[in-house]
Amino acid sequence: ITEYRAFHFSQDDTVYKYNCIKKGDILRLSKKGNFGLRLAYELASNYEAGHLSAKKISQRQNIPLQVLEHLLFLLHKDGLVKIDHRSSSVGYMLSDEPDRLSVGDILSALEGPFQIDGCVTSGEKEHCHREKYCFSLIFSRKFEKEIEHFLDNYSLGDLCRLS
Repeated sequence: ITEYRAFHFSQDDTVYKYNCIKKGDILRLSKKGNFGLRLAYELASNYEAGHLSAKKISQRQNIPLQVLEHLLFLLHKDGLVKIDHRSSSVGYMLSDEPDRLSVGDILSALEGPFQIDGCVTSGEKEHCHREKYCFSLIFSRKFEKEIEHFLDNYSLGDLCRLS
């Protein structure tokens, strides 16, 4: 099963990709997910310091400010980031302690649920007539659950402890 062997976890390089596994492709994080995790890392590693400005996060993580502001909006909308309007400049911080928020929380807020593309993805309304005995679909669903479990059980605090 080529797709599964192409997937690996490493402390040096993050390799998840939403929406697509094809022969020869590695599962990798989308640019939005990559920027989102870098943003979450910055907020998590500075959690005790309090609110950070978007400009400071943008400079530290080399994320275009307009992109960063969109990611902050999405994370705030999902309740993962708090906004402080009281200071002279707007500040952002995580809505909870880094050990209580997961990588899965961040990626789900930005990308939606993790799914592997196939002939029929597990979230589709249309179902294949072979669904009950198709090893490919059964494997894909199991693989999706394993990835979700990993992402949901890997906290932002864990992410900070990598560096």
